[in-house]
Amino acid sequence: MKKIPTDTLVDIEIFQNDLKDIDQEFIPSIISIFKMTNTNKEISFLFMTDDATYAYGKEICKWLSLKHDPKRPQQINILNGKKIIQIDSCYRFVVVLTDDGLVYLASCDSRWKTNNTFRLISTGDDRFQMIACGENHLLLLRQDGTVFALGNNCFCQLTGNSSSSYDTVVNTGLNNVKMIACGAGHSLALTNTNQIYSWGWNDYGQLGLGDRNNRRTPSLISFPDGSIDSPIKDIVAGYGHSLFLLEDGQIFGCGYGQNPINEEDANVPTKIPVENVQSVACMNNCAISLALDQTSHYYVWCRVKKKFLPPIKLDNRPRSFAAASVILYKSPFTYGLTSTIYVFDLYDPISFIQLLDNPNNYDVEFVIGNKRILASKCYLKMASKYYKRMFSGDWKENKQVTIKDYGYDVYYSYLVMLHNGRIRINKDNIAELIDLAKCYGDERLIKHCQTFHTNKQFQ
Repeated sequence: MKKIPTDTLVDIEIFQNDLKDIDQEFIPSIISIFKMTNTNKEISFLFMTDDATYAYGKEICKWLSLKHDPKRPQQINILNGKKIIQIDSCYRFVVVLTDDGLVYLASCDSRWKTNNTFRLISTGDDRFQMIACGENHLLLLRQDGTVFALGNNCFCQLTGNSSSSYDTVVNTGLNNVKMIACGAGHSLALTNTNQIYSWGWNDYGQLGLGDRNNRRTPSLISFPDGSIDSPIKDIVAGYGHSLFLLEDGQIFGCGYGQNPINEEDANVPTKIPVENVQSVACMNNCAISLALDQTSHYYVWCRVKKKFLPPIKLDNRPRSFAAASVILYKSPFTYGLTSTIYVFDLYDPISFIQLLDNPNNYDVEFVIGNKRILASKCYLKMASKYYKRMFSGDWKENKQVTIKDYGYDVYYSYLVMLHNGRIRINKDNIAELIDLAKCYGDERLIKHCQTFHTNKQFQ
């Protein structure tokens, strides 16, 4: 299986401070973005457009023998014609996975032997489906479910007795695996039989094995009471902790900052008190954890020095993990390769956005998959002829409307437009928005979609 994106769409506007020097005509051409933060706090980016991949920032350009230009990202020729499906990084290296199963690595660390370009991690005819980076090591999941490792082995994170392996990938001995993750110095793998294995660094109990001893070989994690009833949906790892998300919305954690009950780091999987979680996120060099529940609320928890901070609901309803990171760090992070969307501002003078998704003032909820959008019937009837007909007829008393024909992001964007006049349009949602506009008879949205097509800025 391919790595599920942590964020589906992120408003590129949240990166405006990082990208303020770039030629603004280039910004709308970005369809995916990955942000790197290094030990010296230098910020670097990889950008994907429809036809090329670009590097931006002094560090990444230096790694690739490119000249950094604050106004113009530099095209990476070795990746021409390649479709990138995953990117991961840590302090001194970045790794790219393409849709044909090839893995490329760039670094300023001479041990990786990249020769100031992207090095192809060659393993003969092998092809890979997922990658994961630790502080100084890399996991690779081959398409047949076998897990390999590369890099430093000071914490046994590669398995085996060698001190490192930067030239030749190490077979971890794990097979039938569908998902991998890395913390700073520990490794995780989820099998197709719903079992999680961990190995490597364990100072904080992040391996979930009941102690704080490093492991040289993958070891099976046991959950409280010996079993769990739900399939495991996702595994992620932070600097010194691990998170396990179940399909039923429960989340378990172990390691640094993962014990909401007492002041000790949990060394076995411990229930985190956030319910109905649909997605989780953390970074391999960070101790903070984030979760998104089914009502589109984001939560954060962590340990600061010796003080444990339990899950706290974030205010201001961020629209993505990247947007949530701005609240925490004052600067956005990307949690993996992230698709971007450019806001097409319609400059309506009056905003009624406070009436949308307000739990204190709603009388109807739109249900889209496992997500909900709260709204006011009275306002929607004033803003749209379609909703006026809907809520004046057979749907007058209905408090819940199930939407099956449109995705959550598109439908939410449309409702935002009705409330504040701003619509998010890009090449990925334009077809669905046109269909919605025609179905709902919204001439204004049809006009905006037509403008999008003819505006050279978006071509």
